[in-house]
Amino acid sequence: MSKKDKLLKKFLEIPPKKDLTFEELESLLCSCGYKKLEGKGSAVKFYHQTKDVLINLHKPHPSTILKVYLIRQIRSKLEETCNG
Repeated sequence: MSKKDKLLKKFLEIPPKKDLTFEELESLLCSCGYKKLEGKGSAVKFYHQTKDVLINLHKPHPSTILKVYLIRQIRSKLEETCNG
């Protein structure tokens, strides 16, 4: 099982894990074809050009751990674009 597959499995688990980091999310999205677009401050966008999918979020701080609600919000986009 590849690193991408392991990360995708972690992000799609129900209930969501509470120890997922922004770095793991960034790695997964980039491996699924998303391009990272830095905004002002902690704003970040990930854009998948082929599927025309945009994910807007803010980098978590001071910790890098993602909030559970954020993982739930991006789950459907992950299922749509990282399906294998």
